[in-house]
Amino acid sequence: MPTLIDHIDAIARRRQCDVLYLEFHPQDHEQYRSYRHEADPQRDTILAWLAANGIDWLPCGPNASSPLAMSSWRGQICFDIAYDEALPAYSQLRDYLELPDGSMRHAGVRFCVQPLGHAMKNVAHDEAGYWDRRTEDF
Repeated sequence: MPTLIDHIDAIARRRQCDVLYLEFHPQDHEQYRSYRHEADPQRDTILAWLAANGIDWLPCGPNASSPLAMSSWRGQICFDIAYDEALPAYSQLRDYLELPDGSMRHAGVRFCVQPLGHAMKNVAHDEAGYWDRRTEDF
């Protein structure tokens, strides 16, 4: 059965808060086009660390775009951990993913936050039938 993967902005609107997420892919455009998350050893290493440390995650897609654009899932994941420096769970995740200077520990990985305010720009996407109407002429 296919897996339904929500866009990160839809997840933020549903939760009504900012959402932390990871993107995995090379920065180079040509490498990005051929990137396969299921063959990425960096992603595997991070997922193993998350499992070993009891940090749950869910797959997520990028921000939904309108007008409609199609793209495949590139292995993005999101967390149910608040973006809050005072929370031990956030600090543990951040300290694993980032070096002390804030740069990423793992090449080709981006640690991001989807602000709720930005996600709300796509609130119309939550209306019944929105995506059906958008895909009629696709």
